Amino acid sequence: MNEKNMEALSLLIKARYPLLYIPSWEERRIVDTLHEVAAQGPVTKIVYTWTVAGGLSRRGLPPVPNTSEPLAALEFVEKFDRPAIFVFLDFHPYLQARNVTTRKLKNLSSVIKQEFKTIVLVSPTLNIPVELQKSMTVVDFLLPGEEEIAQLLETVVKKQGETQYRVDLNEEEKEMLIKAAQGLTLEEIENAFSKAVVTDGVLNSDDIELILEEKRQIIRKTGMLDYYPVSEGMEFVGGLDNLKEWLRKRGRSFTEEAKKFGLPAPKGVLITGMPGCGKSLTAKAASALWRLPLLRLDMGKIFAGIVGSSEENMRKAIQTAEAIAPCILWIDEIEKGLAGSASTGDSGVSARVFATFLTWMQEKTASVFVFATANAIERLPPELLRKGRFDEIFFVDLPQRGERMDIFSIHLKKRHKNVENFDLAELADLTDGYSGSEIEQIVITGMVEAFDNSRELQQNDVLTAIEKTVPLSTTMREHMLALRLWAENRAVMAALPEEE
Repeated sequence: MNEKNMEALSLLIKARYPLLYIPSWEERRIVDTLHEVAAQGPVTKIVYTWTVAGGLSRRGLPPVPNTSEPLAALEFVEKFDRPAIFVFLDFHPYLQARNVTTRKLKNLSSVIKQEFKTIVLVSPTLNIPVELQKSMTVVDFLLPGEEEIAQLLETVVKKQGETQYRVDLNEEEKEMLIKAAQGLTLEEIENAFSKAVVTDGVLNSDDIELILEEKRQIIRKTGMLDYYPVSEGMEFVGGLDNLKEWLRKRGRSFTEEAKKFGLPAPKGVLITGMPGCGKSLTAKAASALWRLPLLRLDMGKIFAGIVGSSEENMRKAIQTAEAIAPCILWIDEIEKGLAGSASTGDSGVSARVFATFLTWMQEKTASVFVFATANAIERLPPELLRKGRFDEIFFVDLPQRGERMDIFSIHLKKRHKNVENFDLAELADLTDGYSGSEIEQIVITGMVEAFDNSRELQQNDVLTAIEKTVPLSTTMREHMLALRLWAENRAVMAALPEEE
């Protein structure tokens, strides 16, 4: 049982808060927790659970007759004369503005407060009509933590003698399995463990990937976050040695060893610079370097949906990321989502979402490392850039000569070409002012030409592709100069200066 959930609910119920709303999918776990809370203290409370299918009922007893209808159930609550907790599941469709059920709940809120009775609404979606906003208290019910998952795993271990499966995990592998399962509901974890066992009859370290795949599916369903599997390491990032070293030094900051040492987990980093110079690629590489899950927050999805849902979308995204911590929360082109936070054209929605994000950035205690990238840094609100939000702001400039040689080498090797057949120094000299993504396209364009002529890629194919490519630094020269001027005294260079 999660102690924080117990404490939060126990405190509110003891303080006689009449109406509680828990936005969560975990009905069984919430009901179990409320039974524990009801048994505490000098006054034991009775727990009733309501569903539209069965009406009000107590554990081990038949349902109360004629309580399937919401109003009938609330009438029963009003007349009940003993201390009790009434849990209403999926009640949100009946909560509407100027609705008789809403009015009844509002009337009850002042009555039951004096009678040691509490109504708890549990629903996967948050839907509170304006009439109840002052009477209703929203409670965040945390997903299972390490301790709860460890208890579930211990149950699985104990049962192995009674079943056909076996558990083959040492202490380190158990810890890895528990961390892999964080961010899922208890039921989802049980299902993932069962699937792992049924697959080959054994629960072992090989099943960590299976559980991570389950997690990817769950995160995709939220619609706010995308789960990126670890694929490309730092060896695929050309140059940016200063940024790489900064990330390397902080790799162990998320461990228990660092916590015991007194070292706080890093908050995040903001990387700005020209498009196509490796900002997004570095986020993926950091995930591989630190062996942490990479979640991408799509700001467009935050603002999608019905009016009033944007703030709730942001809270859900943050809650999911914190449940999976330690992890990396990648926000690509952050200026596109937060640039309008100072405007009033959207009735203040952008400002409220920005305020929610900003407050979380400042006060978060979970090990969620925010990896933000921006192409137009001047469009970001100044509050986001002040010290304390991010650990550091890096500027990624166009690659230098040695970096361009590295980038050519990386993309040739990636496509199974022998690098020794190419004069990398010549290619680097001819691509001054080209970005990393432009160099990649040059290699691909050369390969298209070679493939069309049914032969291997040659130096001349790449040289021809260079001649036909107009770099972005030429078409966006003024923007590039403005970025460099901004970064001069405000950011750390991501690349070390090369010797002449």
